[in-house]
Amino acid sequence: MSTIAVAPLTIADADTLITAAHRAAEATGATVSVTVLDAGGNLLAFRRDDRAVLISGETSTRKAYTALQLDAPTADLVDAVQPGGLFHTLPTALDRPLLFIAGGVPIRRDGRLIGAIGVSGGAPEQDHAFATSAVETLA
Repeated sequence: MSTIAVAPLTIADADTLITAAHRAAEATGATVSVTVLDAGGNLLAFRRDDRAVLISGETSTRKAYTALQLDAPTADLVDAVQPGGLFHTLPTALDRPLLFIAGGVPIRRDGRLIGAIGVSGGAPEQDHAFATSAVETLA
């Protein structure tokens, strides 16, 4: 049985993702924080625009952790965590609470999960669009 190796997310990849997300945000006039995690949940890169609200940094990180842990865009999870939703009482193994607001997107290479990006600072739909467009730059 052979295993096909998948290249991990690199710091260069993370830089590309952050640059792409910030360019997308700047094009709309939004100021955002962006966090990129590797597959193990380790911080690869982070950038906060000086004009962004301070809490946006922690929020972008929480969005990335949520997307990584559940292997799904946080925009797709919002309904699941409402009262009566599938994940309403979902426990977490992380040392931080999950955050189910659009803007966290898992990153895959050759179909395998290699990390996640979290964007915070714009409206939820904007954050999701910024993160998604950034991930598409790695394809």
